[in-house]
Amino acid sequence: MKEVSRRRALKTLGAAAAAGGVLRIPAADGSVARLQSADAISSDALMPLAEVVLPAELGADGHHEAVAAFVRWLRNYKEGADTDHGYGNTRIRSTGRSPARNYPAQLTAMDDAARAKGAASFAAASVDTRRELVEAALAAANIERLPSRPDGAHVAADLMAHYFNSPDAEDLCYHAAIGRDSCRGLPGSEARPAPLKK
Repeated sequence: MKEVSRRRALKTLGAAAAAGGVLRIPAADGSVARLQSADAISSDALMPLAEVVLPAELGADGHHEAVAAFVRWLRNYKEGADTDHGYGNTRIRSTGRSPARNYPAQLTAMDDAARAKGAASFAAASVDTRRELVEAALAAANIERLPSRPDGAHVAADLMAHYFNSPDAEDLCYHAAIGRDSCRGLPGSEARPAPLKK
């Protein structure tokens, strides 16, 4: 899967609106724990981030769907689960700690950085200010490329990685309903994918 450079991804940024829902993160014992700090771990907290790291073409609804898909992925993440060894490799690896464990501190740090610039919070800062804060946070985390899947290095990079490596992002890139991971069958397979509906 292609890696997307941080600079290239940040150049495609846009604007959106807020949405709701509370993020559930696997606890140390493997159970799903509801974390209480809504400012740090809710979908509401991720939406201001989505506004500056996901394509503007998605619009508010698309940003909400991308955040919801990211939250579902995190909610379903299983620590210590066996992964597919891949073609030509017989070693089976296990998943590590949930990347979401790092997000509350990272979101709090961006809130603190926004307050240092005179904003009430990261969410209350202008889009341009938020973009600057995200760029600074990614640089401080030494993130040069997006991971193939969220790894906890930074919530902004993980949100981008989850979206930009998705079939939806590929469809948007080519403005065609490719449906990379869907099985469409042979009938009609010779035809070009249909244009995306506006």
